[in-house]
Amino acid sequence: MSSVTKGFGTLRTLTAVECIELYKSGATSPVEVIRDCLERIDAVNADLNAFCHVDADAALTAARQSEERWNKGQPIGVLDGVPATIKDLTLTRGMPTRRGSATTSAAGPWNEDAPLTARMREAGSIILGKTTTPEFGWKGATDSPLTGITRNPWNPKLTPGGSSGGAAVASALNLGFLHQGSDGGGSIRIPASFTGTFGFKPTFGYVPQWPLSAMGALSHIGPMTRTVDDALLMMDVITRPDARDGYSGTTYKADVSGETKSLDGIRVGYSRTLGYADVAPDILRVTDAAVQQLRGLGAEVVEVDPGFANPVEVFATFWFAGATRLIARMSEAQKELLDPGFLDCALRGEKISLAEFKDAEQARFDLSAKMADFHESFDLLITPTVAIAPFPVGKDKPDGFSGWVDWTPFTYPFNLTQQPAASLPSGLDDAGLPVGLQLVGPRYQDAHVLSAARVIERQLGRLTPPDLQTGSR
Repeated sequence: MSSVTKGFGTLRTLTAVECIELYKSGATSPVEVIRDCLERIDAVNADLNAFCHVDADAALTAARQSEERWNKGQPIGVLDGVPATIKDLTLTRGMPTRRGSATTSAAGPWNEDAPLTARMREAGSIILGKTTTPEFGWKGATDSPLTGITRNPWNPKLTPGGSSGGAAVASALNLGFLHQGSDGGGSIRIPASFTGTFGFKPTFGYVPQWPLSAMGALSHIGPMTRTVDDALLMMDVITRPDARDGYSGTTYKADVSGETKSLDGIRVGYSRTLGYADVAPDILRVTDAAVQQLRGLGAEVVEVDPGFANPVEVFATFWFAGATRLIARMSEAQKELLDPGFLDCALRGEKISLAEFKDAEQARFDLSAKMADFHESFDLLITPTVAIAPFPVGKDKPDGFSGWVDWTPFTYPFNLTQQPAASLPSGLDDAGLPVGLQLVGPRYQDAHVLSAARVIERQLGRLTPPDLQTGSR
């Protein structure tokens, strides 16, 4: 492994922003960086299962082409030579997209890129492979009948969360620098919290999607990275328009390149429970301490709940209906291959009446209006990201919880409202595991959320799993 990264540490700890600077100076090369990533993926993936597909030959070929461009001073785009990954729910030309399901075939043909994948390639990034997901991204842990169990690098006996669990593990261990997640109820933010990384769910419509998720306008696509600056770099690329997405609307603008060092004048509503959540005491302790530091950064912090009841039944109505849509054209033989938990969701969706679905739509509109009113008084809402610590692998939910999302009450409300929401590390719990801090902003105020996250990250610092600290793998 090279130690050429003067002023930046070793290749295994580089950020995307630092990598680009090193390419510009000639201190390292795309071939060297991609080889390092592939070597480390090969060393850990059998144990942690972050990737369901890696194409080393294609990545090295792309790296050599990128190196030639850098040597000529002609990079193809802002991400030329930067290693990235794509979640196994997102189409990727030349790589299978199985969606974590044995009901799919690897045969392809895989000849189309989804909008995000296309934008990443156009900017020059090198796609290392596909990251693991539970079947159709249905739950907040990452395991599936097709790809098996994905494990947390902080403790392999525990889940990294889901559904973007593979991307979170790859991000935590820097197996590539830019990682795509998707979030239909917390699937970026939950694993970001459980692995001590940064995850951002943009305002719905800012990142073009095609094909549209079966969960419709619940599902957002966004970056998962080790730093806010890397997420900003990725956002500038993946928000570029694509005619295939009929939901795309307002143009994304999030230039936070300035060196803001305070939160002066920012009005923060801090809700410890949203008025209904049962949160582990050590999670609250870590979150309280982090929020106290925001006051020192100049923020005006008021402890307040936003004033809505738990929308879990509203969320479940949309989610179950989406699951029903996914199995509608499956044969009985295919249904027998499904994760039993996912099949149960789909069968429950079959019992939802049209009146119940329309009632859920109205409740969703009411919740969006409630949050719009809240943000008339507060620039940001801050909460814990997840109410509990990571739980053992092989479970859909932790022991002691009856509902499938009862343990993650802070994330799904903001899929219903389509607001931008981020999770960044706030500290370690009593077991030495990462705790996430959630920042929620008004719709289309993504720049505000990212700018605040950047300031808070610099105050609270990053978290690094033991293997990356020691370089033992």
